[in-house]
Amino acid sequence: MKKFTLITFILLFSFSIQAQDKKAKALLDQVTAKVRSYENIVIDFKYSLNNAKENINQDSKGNVTMKNNQYVLNFMGITKIFDGKKTYTIVPEDEEISISSFNEKDDSAITPSKMLTFFNSGYKYSTNILQDVRGRKIQYIKLIPTNSKDQRKEILLGIDVQTKHIYNLIEMGKNGTKTTLTVNSFKTNQPLSKNQFIFAESKYPNYYINKLD
Repeated sequence: MKKFTLITFILLFSFSIQAQDKKAKALLDQVTAKVRSYENIVIDFKYSLNNAKENINQDSKGNVTMKNNQYVLNFMGITKIFDGKKTYTIVPEDEEISISSFNEKDDSAITPSKMLTFFNSGYKYSTNILQDVRGRKIQYIKLIPTNSKDQRKEILLGIDVQTKHIYNLIEMGKNGTKTTLTVNSFKTNQPLSKNQFIFAESKYPNYYINKLD
């Protein structure tokens, strides 16, 4: 009888995990579809890095404007512009600009637009906790990297149940480091300048230009 009860528990548990995976997959698919439906996206975010063992606590703010695979990212005093072919990294503190080409075949190349859909491959996922954050229902999806060499132990992706927008992303590193990216503002289909993603060298007359390729 005990053996039968144990087998029944295992079967029910397995069914529950499968159901959660299907629920997680459906929600992630909705997030992807929503992101791809917009003409452009403008995000203001907060980034936190913590490691209790190393006594590290850092907070930064940034913003990014995206359209298709083009973007302008402002973070930690550095601006990155990607026009679809080249990436321009502008560092005002050093008065230096680095220019590099984008390799479309390089799957490891990370862009801000990919950050909104990165979870579509390379992870095992399951439904996690549902939290009420200032009146918003945030459903968390736990992501486990399938690559054993990945230095991240797990990722918690918080998704607004109503809007299907990403609210935050929490990464737990194998070394104890915790990084959190929280979306403070998520705007879509904004009026953008036609030169929004064009790098103008004339704006930086005294900067050193470093062409990496």
